[in-house]
Amino acid sequence: MRLQKVLATAGIGSRRACEDLIFRRRVTVNGRVAKLGDKVDPATAEIHVDGQRVVTDTKLVYLAMNKPRGVVSSMDDEKGRNELADFLGTFEQRIFHVGRLDADSEGLLLLTNDGALAHKLMHPSYGVAKTYLAEVDGPLPRNVGRRLLTGVELEDGPAKVDAFKLVDAVGRTAQVELTLHEGRKHIVRRMMEEVGHPVSRLIRTAVGPIRLGDMRPGGFRHLSNAEVGALFKSVGD
Repeated sequence: MRLQKVLATAGIGSRRACEDLIFRRRVTVNGRVAKLGDKVDPATAEIHVDGQRVVTDTKLVYLAMNKPRGVVSSMDDEKGRNELADFLGTFEQRIFHVGRLDADSEGLLLLTNDGALAHKLMHPSYGVAKTYLAEVDGPLPRNVGRRLLTGVELEDGPAKVDAFKLVDAVGRTAQVELTLHEGRKHIVRRMMEEVGHPVSRLIRTAVGPIRLGDMRPGGFRHLSNAEVGALFKSVGD
């Protein structure tokens, strides 16, 4: 299929606008600068526009979901508990969640059938940051943030956050925002427990460049082309 048609089908712009992008040498295919007249296989070609990956395989699905509290991160829970599939309905393709949130946690969860991207997003070596809003026991002493940024010792090794911010504090409750690229089980809850401020509510608000926004609990949406491209960029693709 001609490259400009593939780009137009992927939502980059009109066919004429895509031809202009190719003419201006802003498009690469499999690492080389594309030319007008090039033909590609949309299912296998790695296409970038201005250095950002464009997904042209129409079978690939990329979703963001606001997982409600009390729902397990599973598409087919063997214990019959409330699960992700209860909210997502039926998809032609088999999709799976990228990482997980425990049942008591809520917020942003990515889902896809792109196994290669999912693997990179979950692997700690790619350092994709995740941001959480935690409601914790207060009041917080001033050194809590410094301790978390420096690192605390857990039973399975040291852990630290990349960023910490006190969002709000009312009486015996505080809200804090933590960003980290750790992926160990219950890592945020364990770190806050270690510094003496257990978590009563935990919401993931961002995964890399993707933000939860105002999506309702149980709701989901397809990621835009720009968001998918930003995800690929976050893992170096």
